[in-house]
Amino acid sequence: MRVLNFGSLNLDYVYQVDHFVRPGETLSAASRVIKFGGKGLNQSVALSRAGANVSHAGCIGAEGAGLKALLEQEGVDVSMLMTVDEMQGHTVIQVNRDGENCILLYGGSNQCVTEKQIADTLAGCAAGDWLVLQNEINNLPAIVDAAFEKGMVIALNPSPYDAKLEEVDFGKLSWLLVNEVEAGQISGSDDPEAAWTWLHARYPRLNVLITLGGAGSAAYRVDGDSVETVTQEAFRVRAVDTTAAGDTYTGYFIAGLMAGMPLKDCMRRASKASSISVTRLGAAGSIPTLSEVGE
Repeated sequence: MRVLNFGSLNLDYVYQVDHFVRPGETLSAASRVIKFGGKGLNQSVALSRAGANVSHAGCIGAEGAGLKALLEQEGVDVSMLMTVDEMQGHTVIQVNRDGENCILLYGGSNQCVTEKQIADTLAGCAAGDWLVLQNEINNLPAIVDAAFEKGMVIALNPSPYDAKLEEVDFGKLSWLLVNEVEAGQISGSDDPEAAWTWLHARYPRLNVLITLGGAGSAAYRVDGDSVETVTQEAFRVRAVDTTAAGDTYTGYFIAGLMAGMPLKDCMRRASKASSISVTRLGAAGSIPTLSEVGE
């Protein structure tokens, strides 16, 4: 079994600041570093480090050679990456003294996915293969529709959440992976249980994972007329950078599902991996290996 991640690749410009810049304020940064990231790239790295067989599809600009090389170093198949004549997608990330972050995203090359690329990429996929998606590339509805027709197992992390996601048929997804903010944006409720109830009423076959920051995570897996509900506490650590926390969780969680692990074990391992990532600066580079997670 393999997983195709059709996702973004970004250059991350990371600034260490005392606090997030306020409207009208000019703030000196303590440092700036350039890291490799993008939700797609981060999740491919996490999937690979968690033991999954990963292929990554997407678009890279003229400055994206290092991003491709990183994926290759991580054992990710990059044969479906396409080079486009566009500025590389990138982010400007502020990290405050508490390890929290705020992110400004420019899509660039990540918004150059064509319908031909989708058809060519999915041509080699088969029923039962996994597809992982985020909301940092264009043409998501077309990708979901084509993958569903092939019988693929589709997992969507709808981040960053915006109105374009209303065009995606959530009924064609197998898994929706959201944080508590995104769950509220979709359902209109800040309560995770209420968000799940809202989603289940509209998409009765949809499985849902909700990450809750320091409060842990909750998963709801549908089995016929019943629902398996599992919660996982967060591991307590001192965070220095939470940029890749959600992507680390996503990659490890999906790798666990693909390996047939019990839901509780998938969540525990993903939570532990995520807790390690937040103790390190950066995005892809902060993601732990399976041996570091030790589970």
